[in-house]
Amino acid sequence: MVNGGRSLTKVSAFSAFTVQSKTMEIFLIKALQLMLALSILVLLHEGGHFFFSKLFGVRVEKFYLFFDPWFHLFEFKPKNSDTTYGMGWLPLGGYCKISGMIDESFDTEQMKQPEQPWEFRSKPAWQRLLIMIGGVLVNFVLALFIYSMILFHWGDDYVATKDMKQGMAFNSEAKALGFQDHDILVGTEEGAFKTYDGDMFRALSTAHRVDIIRNGKPMSLQLPGDINMLGMFKATPRFVEIYQPLRIDSVAKGTPAAKIGLTPADKILSINGQKVETFNAFTNEMGRIDDQLAAATTAKDSAAILNAQLTVLKANGDTLTTSVQLDASAGYTRMGFVNYNIVRDYKETHIRYGFFESFPAGIKYGWNVLSGYVGDMKYVFSKEGAKSLGGFGALGSLFPPMWDWHAFWLMTAFLSIILAFMNILPIPALDGGHVFFLLYEMITGRKPGDKFLTYAEYAGFTILLLLLVVANLNDVLRLFGII
Repeated sequence: MVNGGRSLTKVSAFSAFTVQSKTMEIFLIKALQLMLALSILVLLHEGGHFFFSKLFGVRVEKFYLFFDPWFHLFEFKPKNSDTTYGMGWLPLGGYCKISGMIDESFDTEQMKQPEQPWEFRSKPAWQRLLIMIGGVLVNFVLALFIYSMILFHWGDDYVATKDMKQGMAFNSEAKALGFQDHDILVGTEEGAFKTYDGDMFRALSTAHRVDIIRNGKPMSLQLPGDINMLGMFKATPRFVEIYQPLRIDSVAKGTPAAKIGLTPADKILSINGQKVETFNAFTNEMGRIDDQLAAATTAKDSAAILNAQLTVLKANGDTLTTSVQLDASAGYTRMGFVNYNIVRDYKETHIRYGFFESFPAGIKYGWNVLSGYVGDMKYVFSKEGAKSLGGFGALGSLFPPMWDWHAFWLMTAFLSIILAFMNILPIPALDGGHVFFLLYEMITGRKPGDKFLTYAEYAGFTILLLLLVVANLNDVLRLFGII
């Protein structure tokens, strides 16, 4: 009995170690993808400033990947070069220190010296403008190029909503607007849906008419045209999801599902007395348990919540009612089975692009991503939108848990567009802030004073730091289930 106890202890310890190792592996893979993507984007962004500076004879004193407060990882200065190249230790971006310019280096002493012909401040306003938009221009063109090359190499694969023959599952808000489970979404007055993605939600949120197929017959529903898209996403259950029948595909060894003898031929009827006819409903019930678990104040309460009651229809026709101790080691509750993905049964659309065809298609794709992102910015200023802000943790979570070059380049292109848009915002300390003051100078003929520009840079830098703190604090709060 003692030996058996030791064996069980060792097995449990080994299982916990395996889970932790796998979790760490996934974390490292995502972190490496994020670091590589950001390094590429930052280097090329700063390279845009560097290119136009050199083009117009402006001296670049430093070219750094990442920031280097107090110390740097390495730096070097080529012979007969005015520029020191290096890498900092703080991976929050990078910088290109341009002579005669008030920037994040806050080098006000240089600005007190007589103006030199190789300095930024001595150049015409139009040249200074091109220097400042160089980084944004490179990021935007890079995103379009990456999208084009993705379409050329991999093509475009998706399952159209009209080909999802079991249709969608809708929440109560959607059903109040006339939707029914199994409705097949076709499009709106603005055009046909492509697939189940953010664009589909965006189109539904602003649509006044949606075309569907119900029981094999085409029909239309009237919509208000002003549904809150963020609310559609964050609702539990979501406004609309792909209808997924509850169908066990496989059961992992050692999981709660395996311990109670679930097999792919079995069918789960209810959990904690709630009927679950679809995987959508099952997922919602598991989410409800997660919410209860997050609100639990004692270990006894947590154990009671994790002890779920399950009703199962066995393959032989018998009905089994049993209790199952759910697993919460992954930070959320899980049963331990994989549901069959109904999307596998649907017709997949594949579009191939030739080399020259890929460029207009990539430009259209990138422009659609940018316009969607810009349109969604209005939600940032709402209470729920502020909670949705994410930092490096949120960005890292967007990458897949396994190294996938297709997914990596899609995310890199998306981040490049975000970097371009965020940098062109008219906030001091960002490129857009400098562009704003340069446009003011070009229109009025008056150049803002150095003292004003310095104070504006401090104000902008403070705003950016606050946004950075809020975004990364949200990541921490999400990790602990607080928001």
